[in-house]
Amino acid sequence: MNKVLVTGATGFIGRHTLKKLCDRFDHVYAVYRNESLAVANDNLTWHEADLLSDEETCALFEECAPTHLLHLAWYAEHGKYGHSEKNIDWLTSSLHLIREFRKNGGKRVICAGTCFEYNLDHGTLSETDTPLEPELIYGESKKSLYNMLSSYSELTGLSSAWGRVFYLYGPHENPGRLVSSVIRSLILNQPAKSSAGEQKKDFLHVYDVADAFVELLSSNLTGAVNIGSGNAIAVKDIVIKIGAFTGKEHLVELGALPTRQNERQLIQADTQRLTHELNWHPGYTLDEGLKQTIQWWEDHLDLDNEALKNAI
Repeated sequence: MNKVLVTGATGFIGRHTLKKLCDRFDHVYAVYRNESLAVANDNLTWHEADLLSDEETCALFEECAPTHLLHLAWYAEHGKYGHSEKNIDWLTSSLHLIREFRKNGGKRVICAGTCFEYNLDHGTLSETDTPLEPELIYGESKKSLYNMLSSYSELTGLSSAWGRVFYLYGPHENPGRLVSSVIRSLILNQPAKSSAGEQKKDFLHVYDVADAFVELLSSNLTGAVNIGSGNAIAVKDIVIKIGAFTGKEHLVELGALPTRQNERQLIQADTQRLTHELNWHPGYTLDEGLKQTIQWWEDHLDLDNEALKNAI
């Protein structure tokens, strides 16, 4: 029986993996910290656990004994995660988690990495050719876990792969992020302020990111795999598209915010491994994904409460 345990099951990516995991595996164990989701399935079981606790992690794997592990959980508070010491906590707890997984019969593990492990000056980032030279402790911690997982897999025979996520957007995104903040502002008939937006970034809809992780978990592919679209787009073009799709172009204010210091002009995934070795391709075009995300915000944004907050 193939049983998968997914950490970060209530997170931005994790929540979108559950349905497909339930379709692919005999049983899915979804781990949450504070509150589970209103997602039910005959072969889905929710488990509350603090993965930073060695004791709770041990108990979790002893009880579930999954054959597969999709490790998505990490500290990800918007605006803080890049420089936080909590990255060290998640690095050490993740190493313990992977050992407990194998100790209890685990066979294959997939972890979520980040494009920020790379030296970003290279523009188009390749798993085989681009050096890993992170600038922030977030990227350094992820890189360290990747290196340890690779060595541990070689030592023990554990099957593993590492999905390096680029820029993503979609339903349930933090409202402070680019796409969600622009959409929310325009729905509320407020100015959508951004930088001049000349920099190009590789964006992928979160549904596709989640789908790619499930495909990677279900495969025999090992090592690092970039999870991106392979096609970077200027930030200004995304903002302009959202303005057009909402009919609020007049509220878009390009150049109203300063460009961040050390902003790279190009961050793009080399997706050769993803498309040719995993044989995976996105289900959403950028236009389709943005329209779907706009519709989600229109369906879920409480306009009355938002208006009240803005008036206070």
